[in-house]
Formats: sequence, structure tokens, C-alpha cells
Amino acid sequence: MTASPRTSRSGLSVRTRITAAVALLVTLALTSAGLIIYALESARLERAAMAQVDQEIAEFRTLQEDGLDPRTAEPFSSVRELMQVYLERNVPSENELFVAWLDGHAAIVSASDRQDLATSPEFTDLVRDRTTSGGDFEHHTAYGDALITIQPVQDDQGNGALIVVTFLDDGQAELRSLIGTYAIVALLSLGVITALAAWQAGRLLAPLRVMNQTAREISSTDLSLRLQESGNDDITDLSRTFNDMLARLEESFTTQRQFLDAAGHELRTPLTILRGHLEVLETGNPHDVAQTRDLLLDEVDRMSRLVNDLILLTKSGRPDFTHPEPIEVAPLLEAVLAKARGLGVREWSVEAGATDAVVVIDQQRITQALLQLADNAVKHTTPGDAISFGARVTGSEALFWVRDTGHGVAATDRERIFERFSRSTVLPGDEGFGLGLSIVRAIAQAHHGSVHVEDTEPRGATFVLTLPVLTPLPDEGTTAPEDPWPAS
Repeated sequence: MTASPRTSRSGLSVRTRITAAVALLVTLALTSAGLIIYALESARLERAAMAQVDQEIAEFRTLQEDGLDPRTAEPFSSVRELMQVYLERNVPSENELFVAWLDGHAAIVSASDRQDLATSPEFTDLVRDRTTSGGDFEHHTAYGDALITIQPVQDDQGNGALIVVTFLDDGQAELRSLIGTYAIVALLSLGVITALAAWQAGRLLAPLRVMNQTAREISSTDLSLRLQESGNDDITDLSRTFNDMLARLEESFTTQRQFLDAAGHELRTPLTILRGHLEVLETGNPHDVAQTRDLLLDEVDRMSRLVNDLILLTKSGRPDFTHPEPIEVAPLLEAVLAKARGLGVREWSVEAGATDAVVVIDQQRITQALLQLADNAVKHTTPGDAISFGARVTGSEALFWVRDTGHGVAATDRERIFERFSRSTVLPGDEGFGLGLSIVRAIAQAHHGSVHVEDTEPRGATFVLTLPVLTPLPDEGTTAPEDPWPAS
């Protein structure tokens, strides 16, 4: 057999694609997680900043409404005194700056390394027009983004405002540092996960590579190679299935080779006879022509029977080989008996007690098998011997048998006689090919059953067909075991 040229493989390997897919999914997952963390933390920082400002404004309002000047124990007499006491009592956080706005400028500023912001012209222009209306807004300053909150204050002597500046970049800097650390950890995790994915993909795909190599090494002369089966996963199950397929192929090729060798041998003999007689035929001698004609027709008949038997055995593996239907057993045996009487002068009978049950079988195929067994019994008996048919149906099996009182079958031949072209004792006048009993076995197997031979007491042989009982279902056909096709 000439091996087909190896198809060139293009593109990425399955292992690479699995690794790339895992890396992509992990990258998307880690990136999404980082973005979600950043968004949630940014929102939390903004809420924390607003809560901090609200707390400062609430404390200022409490001091304004209920507080007393510590020097006079009286309510504050001016906005300046209120502002000064508040700034003395409240220490701003590192990201805060308090500004007391009086008379159009920053009169008092809390201690901070960013207090120059309060006196800058940009800040003055930004808050001057808002000290009366108040409110809060974000603005980008020289120290980054800041939340500026203005709380107006007024009395009989004048107006003012408490300005709370919250620098947002301090919290954002910590968040960016956290995200940076997360990015480094994510990259390291991505590398480790990708490496593990590549290793695991290679480990899982190793049986497939072995399977590919094994398939390339298999030829028509060596089907003995098998994959190693270890573990209990899907790949192991695939390896086991592949090994089962190889076993069936090996058996099929072996059977086919033996079948072709035997068929070729059996066909070669009649063809040689035909050629030999045609070569020596004296066409001018009518008597010789007539004899040769009769002899050649007999050989053609033999070859025709052989070819028909071979075709029948070939068809036996097809799902349409049998057509089961409900059949009554007793009438079937009577019909077989009537047909079998023409096979030879014997004591033909149906054994007493034959069941009247109904089984689901192919009547024609079972009749063919029983007649084949009867013909085989005729060949191995003599006139006066008895040949009987019988049947029995149990809970799960239907048994059909042909019993004779001939010379029986040797124990060493009871398995071999069912093989194609295999024969046991060949009696004079037996012109068979050794296919009859193999046809019987093929019919039994097509019914998901079997055939075997037993001894008959005191002498003879009993060939038994064992078939599963199939229950007929009204208007729904029959219940039969699944018949896989093609069969090996």
C-alpha cells in the first residue's frame, strides 16, 4: 500500500491556540478587574472627600450657631472672631487647606506647605465672585485637582466665607500606586498562568500527538500498534475508543485477508477445471462436447452457489439483512419440517412440546438457518437416522435447534466448523465449500444471538440457535437492540 503524501500543516498548533486563548481570557479578566477596582476606589475617594468636607462645614455651622467666644463667653461679635476660633480649634488633614475669606481676600490661612495657593491671583479670581453664593466645585490647581467648598458667613459688620480646599491628587496618588502594584502582580500572574496553560495543554494533547503518530505508522500489514491508556479523563476515553477501533480494524483486515485467500483458493479449482476441459475439448466429437458441457455446467453451478454464499455473508453485516416481525414458533417449525423432507430420506420430526409462543424474528432468515442445519445433518447421517426440530422460549432467550443421530462433531472442531471455509469430517459426495455453518452463525449474529453445537444422547449432534427474546409492541414495531453500522 502506498502511503498518501503528508498534508502540509499551516497555521498555529492547537497547543499554541489553547495557550493564546487562555492568555487572552486571563488578560481580559485581569484588566477588567483592574478597571473595576480603579473605578470603585475613585468613587470611594470622592465620597470620602465629600464626607470630610461635609463634616468640616457641619462643625463650622455648629460653632456659628451655638458656639461662644472663649474670651467673652458671649456669642461671637464678628465674622473674623468666628473664623479665627474655628481655625484655632480645627486642624486640617494633610490633603486639606482652610481659608478664612474676609474683605475680599484670604485673611487667615491654616498652616500648610500649600498655603501660598490661597494668596495666588488665580485663586483670588476664582473664589471672589462665589463667596456670597457659596457651593463646591473642582478645579485644577498648581497642586493638582482640588475640591473647593465655600461656606458664606455674614453679620452686621460684614460678610465673609470659610473656604475648605481638599486636594484630590493625594488620594489619587495612592490609588495609582495601588493600581501600579496590581499591574505588576497581574503581569506576573499572567505569565505564570500562560506557562501553566502551555504545559497543561501539551500534557493533555500528548495522547493526540501519539495517536497521530500511531495512525501514521499503521499500515495494512501491521495493525498491532496501540495507545497507552492511563487515567480516567476524556483523553483516556478517546485513547480507549481508538484502541478498540484499531482492534476491530485488525480483526476485520485479518478476516478479510483470510476470506480472500480461502475464496480465491475455492474459486481457483473450478476455474482450473473449466480451463482444462476447454483446452482438451474435441469440438468435432459430439459425445465429448456433450460430456464436457454437462461437466462445465456442473462446475458453473458450484461457482454460482459459492458466489451466492459469499454475497450472503457479505450482506450479513448490513442493518437491512434481517426484517424482524412477530412470528408464531410452532407453525414456523412445521413449515421448516415440510421443506426439509426434500433434503433426504430421514426420520423427520418436530419434537413434542414445541412452544406456541410468539417471538420477533426474521422468518425467512431463521428458516434459511434451520434448513442449512438440516442439510448439514443430512450430510452427516444415513437413511434411517432421525433428524428433529425443536424450540423453547424462556424469559430472555428463544432457542431453536436441529438434532440428529449421526456420528456427531469432534470436541476439537466445534468452534472451527463455524468459520468460513472450515470443515470437520468430509464425507463422500459432500461438495460443499464450508460456508453453510458460517452462514448460520451470520444469521444468528444478525439477530444478536449465537449458535453452538452439543452432543446428542446416545449419539449425534444438536445445533442450537440462541436468540434474544424481542417483545412486539402494538402499532410501534418491535423493541430490538441497537444495531451499529457499519459493523466491524
